[in-house]
Amino acid sequence: MSELPRERLSKALSRPAASAPALVAFMTAGFPERARFREDLGAVAAAADAVEVGVPFSDPMADGATIQRASHAALKQGVSLKWILSELAQLGPLRAPLLLMSYLNPLLAYGYERLAREAAAVGVCGFIVPDLPLGEDAEFRAALEPQGLALVQMVTPVTPPERMRELCAASQGFVYAVTMTGTTGKSVAVPADVLAYLERVRQLSKVPVCAGFGIRSREQVQKLRGHVDGVIVGSALVEVLERGEAPQPWLAALRS
Repeated sequence: MSELPRERLSKALSRPAASAPALVAFMTAGFPERARFREDLGAVAAAADAVEVGVPFSDPMADGATIQRASHAALKQGVSLKWILSELAQLGPLRAPLLLMSYLNPLLAYGYERLAREAAAVGVCGFIVPDLPLGEDAEFRAALEPQGLALVQMVTPVTPPERMRELCAASQGFVYAVTMTGTTGKSVAVPADVLAYLERVRQLSKVPVCAGFGIRSREQVQKLRGHVDGVIVGSALVEVLERGEAPQPWLAALRS
């Protein structure tokens, strides 16, 4: 039996305890330039273990200033979910598995079953949907299941213990462990209580655990080593791309 997309994602992020965490790299589709999307994505995928492609949205409420700015700029260039899938079809297979991070409205408008079929056909392994709570996701999950696509769940330091248990049990591909409350983009220290929280998440999860929100330095990645399977870098990488810098050296330096 062939490997399901969500299994490919989990496999790419699984790491021995002593090794450096896997890198999940976030980029906003079509930012900074729509014409460069395939080139930028190829470069990021060559250096990361998985790539999270952000679908631009008019009200990205979980994102900080950098990703909000990127999202609005991409929308002005006409970037849409349909366009992203078309670009992925032309790009062909990548070394790193892909996820789409989207708020719910664009997914609803596209149609769940059509989206799942077309996403799987162009190499997408799963979805992250910040505004789709567990318990209200049955319809979307049912559309993803025949294609073997992951629906990644997010937990935070203030998630109640029983809810955290439910989220970890339901998450596919990996568990997205938010390192702080609030929006993305702010650099975050890694204090002992955050490490203890991440250890609790790992104990509950049957899939890899990746820490995200505010990860932008090699020192942070080193401090998380042994406590998570992977780290998610978003705003800092979006800024690298915005400056026109090559993403590969920057990503490589995070785990050097």
